[in-house]
Amino acid sequence: MATSPVAPSPLGIPKSRLRQLFAASVGNVVEWYDWYAYSFLTVYFSHQIFPETDNPFVPVLSAFGVFAVGFFMRPLGGLLVGVFADRFGRKAAMTFTIILMGVGSLMIAVTPTYAAAGVLAPIILTLARLVQGLSVGGEFAAATTFLVESAPPGRRGLFSSFQYVSTTIGQLLASGLAALLATMLAEPDMNAWGWRVPFVVGALISLVGLWIRRGAEETSTLAEDIRQGRAERPGMFDFLRHHPGKAALIVGITLAGTVAYYTWTTFLPTYAQQTVDFDKADSLTVSTIALVFFMILQPLLGMVSDRVGRRPMLLTFGLGFTILPVPLLGMLTDSFASLLVIQCVGMVFLGCFTSISAAVNSELFPTRVRAAGAGFPYSLTVALFGGTAPLIGTAMANAGASYLFPWYMSGLALVSTLVYAFALKETRHLPLS
Repeated sequence: MATSPVAPSPLGIPKSRLRQLFAASVGNVVEWYDWYAYSFLTVYFSHQIFPETDNPFVPVLSAFGVFAVGFFMRPLGGLLVGVFADRFGRKAAMTFTIILMGVGSLMIAVTPTYAAAGVLAPIILTLARLVQGLSVGGEFAAATTFLVESAPPGRRGLFSSFQYVSTTIGQLLASGLAALLATMLAEPDMNAWGWRVPFVVGALISLVGLWIRRGAEETSTLAEDIRQGRAERPGMFDFLRHHPGKAALIVGITLAGTVAYYTWTTFLPTYAQQTVDFDKADSLTVSTIALVFFMILQPLLGMVSDRVGRRPMLLTFGLGFTILPVPLLGMLTDSFASLLVIQCVGMVFLGCFTSISAAVNSELFPTRVRAAGAGFPYSLTVALFGGTAPLIGTAMANAGASYLFPWYMSGLALVSTLVYAFALKETRHLPLS
């Protein structure tokens, strides 16, 4: 399992475990920086890559469509890389995913404009997002199991929270660089070439993440047992054959969380631009401030879950997002403070889900099928509901029915809340089998 304990750090966690935490988190930062740079810069490059029409929503809608297409590779990544991680180890799988992400980022950076290459431009963009989708789906399967398996007793919630701490740092880097470029460059320059800079940076820092992950230690002994003939290789769908109920449970657990997450951390600035004509640069600045707040919440809420359990946290999130989206988004104006307050209030409740998502999913499955079992149903749900949230929100705004989107979120949150209340057992005290 995890590395053997050595002298504890000031936090009371063995330093060897902290090194594991750092290796997983730094690589995850790189992964998610590359992934989110796309969504933050969509409003700038969409008119470069897709043909212009009389309706200004069409290029943005097309770009978010490609965003959603990338999500549909995530279940495949969760399955293939998850099985790979179960058979050959978490470290090897995490090395593979970060290489894929760097390749995808570089492809986006060099994508030609529609004016220069015609239909080839959106094709290249789509292929790049497919590569990144495969990488991100696999990253969740490998990195989350690695984090939870590296945790000392009674700290799985805390270690789990660093999945979204590192994810949020990646988002911050992406949104911060996008905001800086939007402030420094005139909008024509940002539209013409400025949006490419973050993708070049992403490709370069992928190499840094790859180097750091080389120092990680494997957390699963199954790969060695398979090599030595002491265990059989898990089949691709063993998690589904032997644990179908748990796979279905992850879908219900994730349903509301993924829509709330991608709306509140990614789509909300664009939603504000579409509905109340919020300033582009200001919306990126608000998003950056709110993400810092969200990042700080993660380990605090993860530690709370190690004390009170996973179900109370998930119920708090579910009830909050069943009740709040309609009134909160109904209060949105073009005021800087309005968007910031709405985003931060939602993130308090959202953190009750994100901080423990990795722990809850990993605690449901045995080691033999943990990466694939946790990765595939989670990534499938994210693809169907999280990846399509910006597309659905934009389509509703285009149809003049943006008021329906908060109700859509509340309805899905109600479904997940019923799952938390009646189908999920507490897993905080269960040992990782």
